[in-house]
Amino acid sequence: MINVIGLGYIGLPTALMLAANGNEVIGTDYNMELLSSLKRGELTFEESGLEELFKNALDKGIKFGSEYSSSNFYIITVPTPYDKVDKKIDASYVIAATKQVLEVCQKGTILVIESTISPGTIDRFVRPLIREAGLVLGEDLHLVHAPERILPGQMIKELQFNSRTIGADSPEIAQRVKDVYSSFCEGEIVCTDIRTAEMTKVVENTFRAINIAFANELTKISRHDDLDVHEIIRISNMHPRVNILSPGPGVGGHCIPVDPWFLVGDYPRLTKLISAALEINESMPDLVLDRIREIMNENGITERNKVGIYGVTYKQDVDDIRESPTLQLFDHMKNHFAEPFKFFDPMIHNKIMENQIMDFDEFLGESELIVLMVEHSHLKDNLFKLEGKCILDTHNLIDDAYKL
Repeated sequence: MINVIGLGYIGLPTALMLAANGNEVIGTDYNMELLSSLKRGELTFEESGLEELFKNALDKGIKFGSEYSSSNFYIITVPTPYDKVDKKIDASYVIAATKQVLEVCQKGTILVIESTISPGTIDRFVRPLIREAGLVLGEDLHLVHAPERILPGQMIKELQFNSRTIGADSPEIAQRVKDVYSSFCEGEIVCTDIRTAEMTKVVENTFRAINIAFANELTKISRHDDLDVHEIIRISNMHPRVNILSPGPGVGGHCIPVDPWFLVGDYPRLTKLISAALEINESMPDLVLDRIREIMNENGITERNKVGIYGVTYKQDVDDIRESPTLQLFDHMKNHFAEPFKFFDPMIHNKIMENQIMDFDEFLGESELIVLMVEHSHLKDNLFKLEGKCILDTHNLIDDAYKL
């Protein structure tokens, strides 16, 4: 039996995929409200294809509970935040989950950590726990790192088709874990050592963060000289070896804005480029606020509550708000505006903060300046309703709108 620890955005789809493909699975989480929902057959977040997968997994007998099971195979998918002061990983959730596993696991257990961790985390924090418990690594328990590689909005497809990395102390254990993941993963599964697996996952997201930062810095340069950054990028990308990403109002989600800081925290003197790129990305909400102020002055808009923010999730067509640019913008607002802006998001069905408007038409009616922060499909289907409105378009959707 496989015990998946942590039933959030990564753990739940992983547990469901394993169960739907013939594995005996129990999912464990301390969130009793979440567990109650799952036991009633109700999902806790929206995701394309997840409903069908959930029903399939339930038919195959997946179970959910708050207690760790006595098993010989565990997958830990708990959060791994970072300390925003020293930029180092907070491994406390991984440590706590590992300690719980050690209390109930069987001899010869395979413990897979899927949570994204900084290079060396398993050596620094997890291996000592095994020794302190009086267990012998490689005999009583086998450690593995198999970092997740899925994107909200495409989770099911990416679980099935993305390549995976299995880091283990021995080829034999790596192959056993590979066999389990092969039950649902059709992508290439590469086996390597644990430290390499730790590093590759962080490097992947760091590469993307740096690419985004270049596009965002081009936006600032173009704004300074009154140039069209989107036209510059379009023409530059005609070169066969150039692929500049599109700029935006910031970087959100739990991976790209977070994981690169693991490298900065561990290698502060060796990560000057990475550190600079992350600071550029984190500065984008301030650029949005500067543009809002400029547009308000230009159009004679004096009341802050006449500014409407469209989109609060971190990307289009998901309900995930972790590290979202809009939340970063609200956090930065206290340095710019005393009054809060209104906001609307079609993916957020419950009221999560003040000044949230639940009806789109009401939102439009109360907003003199609309700031498009997220390019939801809902927005693209309703662009006709924005005609004649004063708009700051951070995604280049509307030709005659203000841009960053």
